[in-house]
Amino acid sequence: MRQASPMGRGSTKPLGPGWESGAMVRTVAVIGGGISGLSAAWELSSHDADVSVTVLEGSDRLGGKLRLEDVGGHRIDVGAESVLARRPEALTLFEQLGVAGLVTHPGPAGAAIVSRGRRWPMPRGTLMGVPSDPESVRGLLTDEEVERLAHEVVAGPVPGDVSVGDLVDSRLGAAVTDRLVEPLLAGVYAGHAREISAEQAVPALAAAAHEGRPLLEVARSAAEAAASGPLAGRPVFATLDGGLGTLPEVLERELLAAGVRIRKGSMARGLRRDGEGWVVSTGPTTEVVDERFDAVVVAVPAAPASRLLRDVAPAAAAALAGVEYASMAIVTLALEGPSPAVLDGSGFLVPPTEALTIKASTFSSVKWPWLAAAHPDRTFLRASVGRHREESTLQRSDDELVTVALDDLRTVLGPGMPGPVATHVQRWGGGLPQYAVGHRARLAPTRALPPALALCGAAYDGVGIPACIASGRAAARAVLDGD
Repeated sequence: MRQASPMGRGSTKPLGPGWESGAMVRTVAVIGGGISGLSAAWELSSHDADVSVTVLEGSDRLGGKLRLEDVGGHRIDVGAESVLARRPEALTLFEQLGVAGLVTHPGPAGAAIVSRGRRWPMPRGTLMGVPSDPESVRGLLTDEEVERLAHEVVAGPVPGDVSVGDLVDSRLGAAVTDRLVEPLLAGVYAGHAREISAEQAVPALAAAAHEGRPLLEVARSAAEAAASGPLAGRPVFATLDGGLGTLPEVLERELLAAGVRIRKGSMARGLRRDGEGWVVSTGPTTEVVDERFDAVVVAVPAAPASRLLRDVAPAAAAALAGVEYASMAIVTLALEGPSPAVLDGSGFLVPPTEALTIKASTFSSVKWPWLAAAHPDRTFLRASVGRHREESTLQRSDDELVTVALDDLRTVLGPGMPGPVATHVQRWGGGLPQYAVGHRARLAPTRALPPALALCGAAYDGVGIPACIASGRAAARAVLDGD
């Protein structure tokens, strides 16, 4: 592996009172070793300042939802498998870590949406399912539904936040929500379109609603920008050769080389103010250890963050306590030999209107050429199960989830779908925060914290990997700047 690039390590930022260059070493604790916490630690270690960083991770591994596991003798992703390449944060981090040469993109095969029992090609030029051209979804939607879509009803500006589904229902008809928007949003949030905040999930649609502009107009503008704007022709998604789950391993190695202390199995149980600093309590309840730090970045999900903040930032703690999460599972299947003909695309999405349990399937070895090249003797695909408040779907054994996934795959693909030679089930309990209507306003107290304390993670401003990287780095800068 190449040495980490020095990019970003020579740009000292003003550190606020007591943080001047040459002052005593300042200590910062990062609570949580997921991608947000690791990104915060990387940002903290990237400054020419006397900062000592300690990452406290409660489990025995780093990376959060980035994870590699052995499936049929090969280590592959069983969590997040790609990043949005049209945001800069992940690609910038890859560059700084010296792994930009490992960046790779999906192959040309397209995805599909299941509608009325069959697969339809994923329409091009949509904005989170809202079509730029109504004709592009004819067939997937009925003629009557396309007619309703084409005659958007704009009743005037919409004040405040509203759910994505309710907005699309009122403007374009319920069929657009059910068969286009729902499967796309479910893929991101494992939630329900009629409960997810438009302001948070699709701000361009929310802005159109506030201004009384047509959603179709916004979708057309987005499609035109994608076709001829600065990002035209560039891939939408990216990953690393070897899997996105290698990113935490690279970060851990580089952070250790930079002098960052990483302590796994160190569950943070308490946080309290101590003069101008903080005391973090870690360890089992019978052997709690108190440590003092000058600043703290809290990079854990909303519920544990709420518990830590209960005494030091009660308003923020109360706001975080109300954030709900969706649980899900990823069922990975390994087939013998190269990809069979039945896997004739990159995968498919499933609207909740269909009588299927899985909500999506990715034909990983078709979607990612690097994976097929690395393991020509195996074909990998996966199915995701679970939506917000549908935990009963997951109350099955691993073997039962594999059977359900196979049954649904054969329903969609036909009997030509072969049986697997190896399987793996990865459960992500409370894996994805739900951005309910009013989420941004409700979490306003989390942006008004005591000095030298910052929050980051998927609960705030985006659930994707680039958004989490941005969140972690922003939190690090906030405590460095003394905000």
